[in-house]
Amino acid sequence: QVQLVESGGGLVQPGGSLRLSCAASGFGFNNYRMSWYRQAPGLERELVARIISVGIVTNYADSVKGRFTISRDNAKNTVYLQMNNLKVEDTAVYYCNAWAGGMEYWGKGTQVTVSA
Repeated sequence: QVQLVESGGGLVQPGGSLRLSCAASGFGFNNYRMSWYRQAPGLERELVARIISVGIVTNYADSVKGRFTISRDNAKNTVYLQMNNLKVEDTAVYYCNAWAGGMEYWGKGTQVTVSA
């Protein structure tokens, strides 16, 4: 059974940090491109960051460059998103995504709220 389970979301003040984790199981994690997406109320889901199977970062959304860092631990089947200097506009549900050769999986998301 394929599972992507996000954790680490919560409420943080502007300028704060959070580290999201996504634990994967049930598929060949090492061979999948892993991504973080987010969706704010009333907006479309958008790509935040992506890391390919060999651990090379491909891209970040312009809005998070220099603040967010994506990484993966293939031994733990886990992908992370370190989020620093958080802004109110980073408030959203963050989703983990796995993709390889047309196979795609999604987690259920974790809420990140940035508010004073």
